[in-house]
Amino acid sequence: MKLVLAIFVVAGVSAGGYYLWSKSPARDASSQSSEHVTTATVQPRSIRFAVTAAGDIGPADQVSVRPEVNGRIEELPVDIGDKVPKGALLCRLDDRDLQIEKQSREGEVDGAKLAVQKAQRTFLRNKRLFTDNLISQEIFEDSRTDFDLATNALCRAQSALRLVEDHILKTKILAPFDCTVLTRPISIGQAVSGSAGYNAGTEVMTIANLNDMIVTAHINQTDVIRLSSGQEVQVQIESVPGLELTGKLDRVAPQAIIKNGIKGFATRVAIKNTDPRVRPGMTAILNIPVSSAENVLAVPLSAVFTERNERYVFVKDGESFVRRPVVVGLTDFFFAEVQGGLSEGDVVSLEQVVDSRVSGLPAGPVARKTLATGTPTAPGKKNTPAAAVPARPTAGSAGS
Repeated sequence: MKLVLAIFVVAGVSAGGYYLWSKSPARDASSQSSEHVTTATVQPRSIRFAVTAAGDIGPADQVSVRPEVNGRIEELPVDIGDKVPKGALLCRLDDRDLQIEKQSREGEVDGAKLAVQKAQRTFLRNKRLFTDNLISQEIFEDSRTDFDLATNALCRAQSALRLVEDHILKTKILAPFDCTVLTRPISIGQAVSGSAGYNAGTEVMTIANLNDMIVTAHINQTDVIRLSSGQEVQVQIESVPGLELTGKLDRVAPQAIIKNGIKGFATRVAIKNTDPRVRPGMTAILNIPVSSAENVLAVPLSAVFTERNERYVFVKDGESFVRRPVVVGLTDFFFAEVQGGLSEGDVVSLEQVVDSRVSGLPAGPVARKTLATGTPTAPGKKNTPAAAVPARPTAGSAGS
């Protein structure tokens, strides 16, 4: 019984001691100090601002193969994924009906030639007789008209023959460039319609040149003004970790469109060094450097505040902090270049500071606007929204 009582006493004392320790001010201060850093030191660093966007990878040249004439698929030597050299056969239509029509047209041409020869002989004979005044002018004129009509009939027959021969040539579809077959929705024996009719025709297959790849992206209207054709682009492939490619900004659409509720401009980036693992439809992350500043004084964005278009920081002065205006240059997503107002080694606060010794601040708690969002931030609250959106580079900043 005494042993059980002793155990309860020891347990009660331990619980009370833990409760008092957990509520002690020293522990609260130590735990708060370990949660986050509240100050930063002004020091040189390089700042690089880049426009980032996600886009879809696709081939630079992609063709939907559709026959120009109606027919039935007779030969189909390629399938999905096959690599086809330029000039190789992609498919062939049955041309037996066209061959029969060709023979008929050839017969018409031969008959028209005979008619022309006969009309020519009659015209030349009547021309001599008319010169000798042996026939009337009417007979001579009729023979010349018959010769002209026979000549025209021959031209029509020859044109009809050439048309049939052209249709026969179009029954064979050849690869226009070195390509890879992406899709092939039809099979041998299937009837297809030609694109020369009233509709667009039947799609036989889709081919593309996978040696030249591009990335199409939607760039926000606030970032597109920083871009220009020919800029170098870093391309990361989302489905191939560690793969980084280089590209060149090919062109930016002249007119904005709305995509996923965001107004922006369609942008095309040509990939320079294509990797065989990269396939159409993959997602690419574009990183387009637009400005940089090397070895400049910088502070975290969360240390810079804005009020009435004035930017300022809280600089440590002894045991307190003093508000000091600063001139901000280039910014990225985390740091801001300081062009004036601070020196290397100064310590700045990452939070709003309320102190009666701070010049320019009224006594008592106040709310300030953050650098990027312009929303009030309560005193003592960490200024995290400022790091979410970089400020635009100002005139005179390096690389802007």
